[in-house]
Amino acid sequence: MSIMEYNGGSVIAMVGKECVAIASDLRLGNQALGISSNFQKIFPMSDRIYLGLPGLATDVTTLKEIFRYRVNMYTIKEEREIEPETFAHLVSSTLYEKRFGPYFIEPVMAGLEKTVSGGYKPFIAATDLIGCLNFAKDFVVAGTASTKLFGVAEGLWEPDLEPEDLFETCAQTLLNAVDRDAYSGWGAEVYLITKDKVVKRTLKGRMD
Repeated sequence: MSIMEYNGGSVIAMVGKECVAIASDLRLGNQALGISSNFQKIFPMSDRIYLGLPGLATDVTTLKEIFRYRVNMYTIKEEREIEPETFAHLVSSTLYEKRFGPYFIEPVMAGLEKTVSGGYKPFIAATDLIGCLNFAKDFVVAGTASTKLFGVAEGLWEPDLEPEDLFETCAQTLLNAVDRDAYSGWGAEVYLITKDKVVKRTLKGRMD
């Protein structure tokens, strides 16, 4: 068994039309033993950036605090809010610093990036446990159900989805994929980020 699978859990982020969604399951386990059905894996880093942390639960807690500290330091020094792409590079360098004894986390980032014209464009990215960045124009996945998430997402995702359609696509992708993975599931939470608001929805899933 890989240490990445020890606590289980999966995260997916998807791009829509001027919106972005990020979703995770709620299970925390000790291999096949279930411990909690309300374990948060997605954290707000700013009003427009959300970070999903699937992997080893102790490192989820550690990295959440490290990124919160570094984002706050950036805001104080630069006197402006961090942009999603800058944040992705911050995540990458933080993980790469510890490449010889890495954090067992594969972060997924989703946010809205300011454009020159004053609008917003969706941004998603993911890294491996030593910070190798993967920018995508459709969706990114991570966690124990990642192979299943890829399969379902490939079938359901379409370009330029409206916010509610994107929520439905992201939610159904996650719920159906985690049903095929013993280490993920037990409900889900989905964040839908638009330029006006962020909507968080908690979903019921199979509990077996």
